[in-house]
Formats: sequence, C-alpha cells, structure tokens
Amino acid sequence: MGTKGYEGGFKIAVHPERFAAPLKKKRPTVYFLNSMSDLFHDKVSDAFIDQVFDVIRQTPQHTYQLLTKRAERLPEYFSKRECPKNIWLGVSVEDRKYGVPRIAHLRKIKATVRFLSVEPLLEDLGRINLKNIHWVIVGGESGPKARPMQEEWVLNIKDQADAVGAAFFFKQWGGWGADGIKRNKKANGKKLKGREWVAYPARISF
Repeated sequence: MGTKGYEGGFKIAVHPERFAAPLKKKRPTVYFLNSMSDLFHDKVSDAFIDQVFDVIRQTPQHTYQLLTKRAERLPEYFSKRECPKNIWLGVSVEDRKYGVPRIAHLRKIKATVRFLSVEPLLEDLGRINLKNIHWVIVGGESGPKARPMQEEWVLNIKDQADAVGAAFFFKQWGGWGADGIKRNKKANGKKLKGREWVAYPARISF
C-alpha cells in the first residue's frame, strides 16, 4: 500500500510503539482499532492483547470500538479477564455460514456495548438472535468486485433490531444501489426507504 506500518502486506505485525498515542491525548476520542487488522487473530498472543487492554484501561476518557472475525476466541480470553468498560466489542456478520455463529460467542462477553458489523451483507440472514446486542450496523460491499445487496435483506435485519431495541445504523449501499444498478458508492448513497438510519446505543451518542 505504500503506507508506513504495512510494508509486510497482510502478514501479522504488531506495533507496540503506537501505544503511546492514546495515552498522550486527553480529549475524549473514539478509536476504531481494527480497520486493517484483527486483534484476536490466532497469531496475536494473549500477552499482546493484554498490553492493548492495559492502555485502554489507562485511558477511560476514550471509547474504543473493537471488531473481530475470530469470535470463538472471545469467551476463552475473557473467561480470565474483565472487558474494559470503555470498549465496544463487535463481530463481523457477513453471511449465515461464518457470520451468524459469531453472535453467540459475542453474547457471552460482559461488554458495555456489544455490536454487529453486518458489512458487507452478502445474503439474507433469515432469523437471527439479537438478544443482548446493543447496536447493529449494516452496509453493502464496495470495490470493483462488489456483490449486490438486496433491500429486503436489510429490512429483515432492521425489523429484528427494532424488535429487541437494538440501535440500527445503515452505513451505505456500497457498489450497488437499491435499484440493482452498479455505480459509484457515493451515488448510491446511505438512504434506506427514503431516509438515513443513524442510531447509536441508548444513552451513548457522538
């Protein structure tokens, strides 16, 4: 990518030198920890995760959003540790086979906010158990090889989130519009049924 820190591409790399950044920042900030990584990858040691969480505990003024696809590791790790109160813990839920089973692992963790990143949504998820899930984000796929997302798939999730009181956030249509036409994601917009759905967990907002 030509970006410092990513010289090895997708090979596992840790960057403990970055721990100092949130410690120096006093103004409350929201950090999304995993835009290009997965802290719970099986090649990332518990010891390194402990170091990350130590920084998080030392900076209660900040909010950290942590997303993983390795949800099966969560119950084992947190069986011996408390989840810091300023972490929002989430799992990716892109389909039925791989994504939906992650929800059960997430629900076992006592986190201030448990959320689902249903992005990209690749198929109709059917009935899903959203009990004790606080926030559901849905979005379509982007990029030249993006696969289309159907409006009814999104509405199915929204209806289920509404039923349990989970906040619903529609992020984007991605590379395909609601009309089934492929175009620039900005042109497809962020509206569902004529309006934007931008909700956060109860009593928490930005």
